[in-house]
Amino acid sequence: MSTTISGLHTRHADFQGEGVLSRNIDVWTPLDYEESGEQYPVIYMHDGQNLFHGDLSYSGIPWGVDQAASRLASEGEIRMPIIVGIWNTVQRVQEYMPQKPLEAAPAAVSKRFAERHKGPPCSDVYLKFIVKELKSFIDSTYRTLPEQKDTFVMGSSMGGVISLYALCEYPDVFRGAACLSPSWTIAGGSFIAYLRRSIPSPDSHRVYLDAGSEAEGAVYKALMNQAATQFLAMGYEKGENLISKLFPGASHSEQAWGERVEEPLQFMMSL
Repeated sequence: MSTTISGLHTRHADFQGEGVLSRNIDVWTPLDYEESGEQYPVIYMHDGQNLFHGDLSYSGIPWGVDQAASRLASEGEIRMPIIVGIWNTVQRVQEYMPQKPLEAAPAAVSKRFAERHKGPPCSDVYLKFIVKELKSFIDSTYRTLPEQKDTFVMGSSMGGVISLYALCEYPDVFRGAACLSPSWTIAGGSFIAYLRRSIPSPDSHRVYLDAGSEAEGAVYKALMNQAATQFLAMGYEKGENLISKLFPGASHSEQAWGERVEEPLQFMMSL
């Protein structure tokens, strides 16, 4: 447990879950959490190592999402959240790859994924762990607002893909998904086909999609546009419950995601 100028960081080490590898869970609470007596909305974030501490981040530079949230809340721009950082494991790609879309793809596609990543996807078990076990722990340990309207999920790259899959699979649990630079080319066309039949109602959900330099690739750009089109076809409206935004030249990195994380925070947590 440590305190910074932005809030309190608590680590729940080697957190156990049924069917998944144990992992650390880092929870950030606002600086005045102990005194406030308030309840808070919750953002569940993937790749938890990369969020708060530079010495743990893959690139040595964290997102600084705790500082961004604290700053925006102090300025009256957003509701102050609790942020739950879920560490990844050696099974990161298997846990973050949407399972049902891949299972519906041609057998050769599933086989190629399993060979390349040393096993089939296990994202359904991973999401069940978050929804059934981790969320229950967080809601019973911290002063949360546990309802769907106050629960969000966020991630980048493959973490962005699994965030969107989480919203589609558990629309009664998550109100919104923020997907920064989601790995459309890894998820592939099977995920777009899945979206056509699985996007939740625009009445009670919101989705944030963005992309940096990866959007310069023709295949990536095409898949990204197809995904946004699916949401618009379901009745989502840009600026209301959907954002699809480009950051030309922005690298595919923790530094770049941290530099623009205020945008999804404002969209998800607006007052």
